[in-house]
Amino acid sequence: MAGDSETRPWGSWHVIDVGPGYKVKRIEVLPHSRLSYQTHTHRSEHWVVIYGKATCVIDGVTTIAGPGESVDVAVGQAHRICNETDEPLSIIEVQRGGYTGEDDIVRLEDDFGRAEQAAAVAAEA
Repeated sequence: MAGDSETRPWGSWHVIDVGPGYKVKRIEVLPHSRLSYQTHTHRSEHWVVIYGKATCVIDGVTTIAGPGESVDVAVGQAHRICNETDEPLSIIEVQRGGYTGEDDIVRLEDDFGRAEQAAAVAAEA
């Protein structure tokens, strides 16, 4: 829902707008932090850097994007955003797909143990 937000160990996200088939977020990444390396089953993502420098890893390929530059992530591609600088990083993320819920995340690697937690829960099911 628009207005939703969460603080995470790497920074925060804030929903700007949401509607049928899309969600728009502002993502703030703290210096020397990164999001989990993850995939999505139901959505693609388009990232636009607002300020800072984003190190983007998509299917193991690393690219750097600065203010005004954008990066596309297709459905199912493994991806992560990293901020390897001393400055804050802000991006706008446009999600497109039939489902944009926060539970459409498969964490492959995570600096905060969330990939291991998800694997343990799946093993118990």
